[in-house]
Amino acid sequence: MDKEEIRNAKNFEELLDIKYGKIGAKERDEFEEKAQYFVISEMLKEARKEANMTQQQLAEKVGTKKSYISRLENGKCDIQLSTLSKIFETGLGKQINLLIG
Repeated sequence: MDKEEIRNAKNFEELLDIKYGKIGAKERDEFEEKAQYFVISEMLKEARKEANMTQQQLAEKVGTKKSYISRLENGKCDIQLSTLSKIFETGLGKQINLLIG
């Protein structure tokens, strides 16, 4: 990775291409996956705080353990879409919209 190349990048997408490779490259795919988990974890944490709930309260409401909610909020575990939906919709009263692009 060349510093000059980084300085000449015109946008964030070009920076990602330089650092992780083009979309479809293994390193880029791994970065994108981690980034998605980070975004989901931050959304979950923020929604829980907006609802004035503790991790324990949310866990009890959706029938799981506090440690699971904590791992999700820290991006430390994988989550199924059905579980994510249950946490946001049942636990936090939020609607989930899925966009595939």
